[in-house]
Amino acid sequence: MHAHTPVHNVAIVGTGTIGASWATHYLARGFDVTATDPAPDAEAALRSYVQAAWDGAATLGLSPGASPDRLHFTPDLRQAVADADFVQENAPERPELKVKLFAAIDDATPPQAIIASSSSGLTMSAIQAECRHPQRTVIGHPFNPPHILPLVEVVGGTKTAPQTIHDTMSFYTSIGKRPIHLKKELPGHVANRLQAALYREVVYLIEQGVLDVADSDDAVSWGPGLRWGVMGPNLLWHLGGGEGGIQHFMDTLMPRMTDSMWPALGNPELTPELKEKIVNGVLDEADGHSIDELGAQRDAMLFGLLAVRAKHAASGPRTAADSQPE
Repeated sequence: MHAHTPVHNVAIVGTGTIGASWATHYLARGFDVTATDPAPDAEAALRSYVQAAWDGAATLGLSPGASPDRLHFTPDLRQAVADADFVQENAPERPELKVKLFAAIDDATPPQAIIASSSSGLTMSAIQAECRHPQRTVIGHPFNPPHILPLVEVVGGTKTAPQTIHDTMSFYTSIGKRPIHLKKELPGHVANRLQAALYREVVYLIEQGVLDVADSDDAVSWGPGLRWGVMGPNLLWHLGGGEGGIQHFMDTLMPRMTDSMWPALGNPELTPELKEKIVNGVLDEADGHSIDELGAQRDAMLFGLLAVRAKHAASGPRTAADSQPE
């Protein structure tokens, strides 16, 4: 397969919340962005999202030449992707729609361009089925919102070329992302599975009457969640093993977890009563603040944490993102 061209023009296909957030990130990184979406009010909604998100993106740092004025919109898909070097697709998660859409994007895009999907639930093997150049198609699933959170899950399909994975990882890294390479396709990829695993236990503890909703949130966000915002669980257990590090942890502490804690983890049944209990608990916890207010509060704290992480990144241990995928 040919080498992929350097990225100057990015096309955004689908401008809902995820697409609009991606558009903001690419604009903040100094690209020309052409967006397309069939919805009648799509352009106005997109421009208003970018405007509202711009100050936040600027907090994380703008690239030279970055400007919301470099955003172009066309309802015509072929026109939107005609000169794209990189396409980020964000259409609804409907298999038959995605397959047709990808075939159409593939047909209209320069052959050296990479076509990435933000899909969280579908595999690239399924999506790329009708593409004539499936080797340049790949999953690039962001953690929401993409203009703030760096994680991107990169997963190839059966027909994706290794070069595409390599170039996609390099490109995302170059624009301030933290890409991780999934070597196997899994429904929901990995970050959502990790969230689901933790939340299953949270719901179980609420169901069992161990904790109320607000306390279960505090149990995560004021304890392990703070540490996870700094390092991942494996590296943290290395610290937890004391002088002997991860080896000591595996030999002495891990058996306690596998023998007594893992079997005791719960598998709650989500009854209407339990749902209502969680809904009421969350509304109490929100204490009259709107979703927008809570979102702004979350984002302000994330910007602060990301700034601290950026400051320490230079001196910290090497992470997986510093190495190239195989």
